[in-house]
Amino acid sequence: MRRILLSAALALGVSLPAAAEIIGGPEEYRVCLTLAKQKPEQGWEEALAWQSLGGGEAARHCAAVALIGLGKYGEAATRLETLANESVRADVVRAEMLAQAAQAWQMLGNIQRADAAQRSALILSPGNPDILLDHAVLLAQIAHYGEAVDVLSQVLRVQPNRIEALTLRGSAFRYLDNLAGAEDDINAALKLDPEFPDALLERGILRRMKGEDAGAREDWLKAIDLAPESSAADTARGNLERMDIKQN
Repeated sequence: MRRILLSAALALGVSLPAAAEIIGGPEEYRVCLTLAKQKPEQGWEEALAWQSLGGGEAARHCAAVALIGLGKYGEAATRLETLANESVRADVVRAEMLAQAAQAWQMLGNIQRADAAQRSALILSPGNPDILLDHAVLLAQIAHYGEAVDVLSQVLRVQPNRIEALTLRGSAFRYLDNLAGAEDDINAALKLDPEFPDALLERGILRRMKGEDAGAREDWLKAIDLAPESSAADTARGNLERMDIKQN
């Protein structure tokens, strides 16, 4: 997420009338959305204050995004879908709202609603690489690896160096038993960034499948060291434990 500098007035907690002089334009919309993502509690309070001062649709959007960070996924998704349907903004903005709704549904575990929201978003913004990438993640989650490969290939045609797409497609290829394709994508990802934890995790899996246990261990330990709190690190730890049990 983009880094922001909040105004001195907000940092000092000025009264609402003073804030009213600040909030109201595109820059404030951007600031509120970023705050909602980075510090959802503050973003929620800011959105409510803005809404009371006539912030309208932008304030409602900011509040809905803050609800995702606060863990209220169902309410956030419902608000975002309603807002997207009612919005008079450009299709690309409405598509972003639906993509955010899809993320909230996915966090709630409602894959069907997430899929529907993503597909609606792609109707509004065809070929949008960010939404396509989100859709590929969902497809991989439900083991539709062939579809995930097709979607990720669309992303890589317009963004050939999109490291997340290369890594996810490499993983999908592995599940489809296309190990050559998997290795090509993971090697390309690590050429772009030799310290990308997800790609290191995946290369370790491929090495383990080929019996290269030392290389697999090296990749997994590096992934853990680089991002110890990540899901890649959690998977790497589990893989190391299973490998050690088999070797003993």
